[in-house]
Amino acid sequence: MAEQASKAVLITGCSTGIGRATALRLASRGHNVYASARKLDAIRDLADAGCKIVALDVCDEASMRAAVEGIEAAEGAVGALVNNAGYGQAGSIEEVSMDAVRSQFETNFFGLVHLTKLVLPRMRSQRWGRIVNVSSMGGKVVLPGFGIYHGTKFAVEAISDALRWEVRNFGIRVSVIEPGAIKTQFEETSAATLGATGSGEASPYADFYSSVEKRTRATYAGAMAIGPEGVAKAIEHAVSSKRPRTRYPLTPGARFLMATRRMLPDGGWDALMRMQFSQPKT
Repeated sequence: MAEQASKAVLITGCSTGIGRATALRLASRGHNVYASARKLDAIRDLADAGCKIVALDVCDEASMRAAVEGIEAAEGAVGALVNNAGYGQAGSIEEVSMDAVRSQFETNFFGLVHLTKLVLPRMRSQRWGRIVNVSSMGGKVVLPGFGIYHGTKFAVEAISDALRWEVRNFGIRVSVIEPGAIKTQFEETSAATLGATGSGEASPYADFYSSVEKRTRATYAGAMAIGPEGVAKAIEHAVSSKRPRTRYPLTPGARFLMATRRMLPDGGWDALMRMQFSQPKT
């Protein structure tokens, strides 16, 4: 590692939830934090907590490039990148519009890949860096009604595995965060995308959507859901540890579901899902 390697931390999606909690935790513990969001007004208060704030839209190439170049001009390199920005698109595969599919992948996956590509050259040059990709238990387990969202997270898991091998000899470590139910605005955003899907009560999936929303809200209100501060703690370990883990599965519910999925054949998993969700009526 270069003597003066930058350890500046760039975090995406800091307006709410996991990103905001991570920015606050890292800044309070002495890290040099660049908190970002599409709109600066949403994160101006983070400057009072010790963060530097940056406008960054992961769906806009010029915005990403400007943010990275600004940090590199000030720090020499982005030392740690926390790819957190994202949301959950709900709905059946048939009824989610292709525009919505593209938007989901642009935010959750393509933006993550592009931003990672932008920071890597300077990370390699200083021979130290951390890439932390916020995935989900949904990168390992698929729940009905969230196929598009899970597709993005499966993709994040795959490229993280490849990247981890490719950059290791440059002193760069790659970690994946796999949260379960986290008490943020995720369920509200997902419910909104579900409500905008299909043809309302006339949809052949109407009963199914009702059960998806009910189950999702119950999960996030349940005892096994945790606050975003628990995720922020794991991200700090991935950013600052000499030996960060490759994966950080979080919440008891997530660990249970991932272990169950590994053990069950497809038919057994489908039977378990039928106990939780109403199948579309023919």
